[in-house]
Amino acid sequence: MIEPVTNSAPVLQVRQLTKHYIAPRRWLAKARPPIQAVDGVSFDVARGETLSLVGESGCGKTTTAKSVLRLVQPTSGSVKLDGGELLTLSAEQMRQQRRHVQIIFQDPYASLNPRLSAGEAVGEPLRNFGVHSAAERRERVEWLFSKVGLRAEAASKYPHEFSGGQRQRLGIARALALNPKLIVCDEPVSALDVSVQAQVVNLLMDLQNEFGIAYLFVAHDLAVVRHISHRVAVMYLGHIVEVGDRDTLFSAPRHPYTEILLSAVPVPNPRKKVKRILLQGDPPSPANPPSGCRFHTRCPLAQAVCRESKPPLTPREGEGHFVACHFR
Repeated sequence: MIEPVTNSAPVLQVRQLTKHYIAPRRWLAKARPPIQAVDGVSFDVARGETLSLVGESGCGKTTTAKSVLRLVQPTSGSVKLDGGELLTLSAEQMRQQRRHVQIIFQDPYASLNPRLSAGEAVGEPLRNFGVHSAAERRERVEWLFSKVGLRAEAASKYPHEFSGGQRQRLGIARALALNPKLIVCDEPVSALDVSVQAQVVNLLMDLQNEFGIAYLFVAHDLAVVRHISHRVAVMYLGHIVEVGDRDTLFSAPRHPYTEILLSAVPVPNPRKKVKRILLQGDPPSPANPPSGCRFHTRCPLAQAVCRESKPPLTPREGEGHFVACHFR
């Protein structure tokens, strides 16, 4: 089992992060409302901690992660890395900060340049930032290969010569090259076989324990999330509706949406009967979200106050557990 984080100093602080996309206006047509992909998201990630963002497709998880990195430019809000604001930096200043915050992409096939050898791909961040001499970079690449479980001789091979799991190990080595403080993991195992997923997740945990890296982990698979996370934030339609430590959230979820998500997790025991909670209806459009609580159109507990008033994310029993619900 993963050990709890003892150092609570945040390496990443996100406050009221918002990303709205302006829909293109057609000729002679009325302007369409903005798509509210992320709307007022706040969280912290401590050193050596893994915070997972979960929720159904389209809830804003990946947009939040990319906004933190400024791979998409947020509409408003604040993102601080070690106390320094990222959203006000110029392009060159942000480029210098990228050595401290890296990303592991979802698709290990598309995230590697097919024209570069494996060694060149892993060493590319070192070349971009002028770190070390050529000989020292080669030594660093060999060391990175050993850390992610690849043979040094494989550095001369090209991406098409590796399996999916090996390619993702290359992606991890590349993200690790500059000793970052934070790595954003954008569904890093969803494209891999189940047996390989476990190996990659355990590798990420081992590297975190060794180097004290913070992870912002985006995932759909709640079994993976439960294994790797220290804390979990549940998103719905651009909002965080519940956040808390892993054990508390999985054993005693408070928000109705969290309960529904967890009830859908398969149980590896055909004799054990699990009560599934069916989620009615389709998610509302982020271009026209419901008033009040955004979940009230599908919530079994919804009442009139849910349509009229947006519930704030407020603390509940247990340190660091927050829920956005009028009745929980």
